[in-house]
Amino acid sequence: MVRTAILVSGGGTNLQAILAAKLFGEIQNCDIVAVISSNQDAYALDRARAAGIDASVVDVTTFPTKRTFNTGLMQKLGDLDVELVVLAGFPQDLLQRPIIKEYENRIISVHPSLIPSFCGPDCQGAELYQAVIDHGIKVTGATVHFVTEELETAPIILQKAIDVLQDDTAKSLARRVMEQAEWEILPRAIDLFCRGKLRVEGRRVLIDEA
Repeated sequence: MVRTAILVSGGGTNLQAILAAKLFGEIQNCDIVAVISSNQDAYALDRARAAGIDASVVDVTTFPTKRTFNTGLMQKLGDLDVELVVLAGFPQDLLQRPIIKEYENRIISVHPSLIPSFCGPDCQGAELYQAVIDHGIKVTGATVHFVTEELETAPIILQKAIDVLQDDTAKSLARRVMEQAEWEILPRAIDLFCRGKLRVEGRRVLIDEA
């Protein structure tokens, strides 16, 4: 069983999708040993406790610098003997080089666009979806990837595309990307990792479908 920590910071909808997939046997060989939040008020913590999973906080606001926050988070992961880290609504920009290197190709995250499109520093939250609409993009989606220092060059594990509808708003598009793409490919990527089906060669992630 792969010892896995889920990092969260907000409502925990992606966490709930992971927990549901695990409950229904869609994620195998995975032991979720902890849900760790950067925000002590995150509702995701309640979701974890309701599922009987250890829920703890490494509150970013209590650390004087991002570097000391990373030190505290890495200590927590080390104490838990974590083998896989999953970012589920946790801001990737909180992670710095030491922790990314320590868990190289062992940190999975999901981004709500088809990388490398719409993944710059200004492409976050509602602004990302509005940018997709304003550009007249016909297809968008989500990407699950291994975390590196640069999102644009991150090794891509899975992607799923959805159509952008003519009457979409940023809110409606965000909901469909989450429900139709993120909630499907993030649990699947975790399952593939935990079953030893992923191999990274440079920027390419090869999947053993056997």
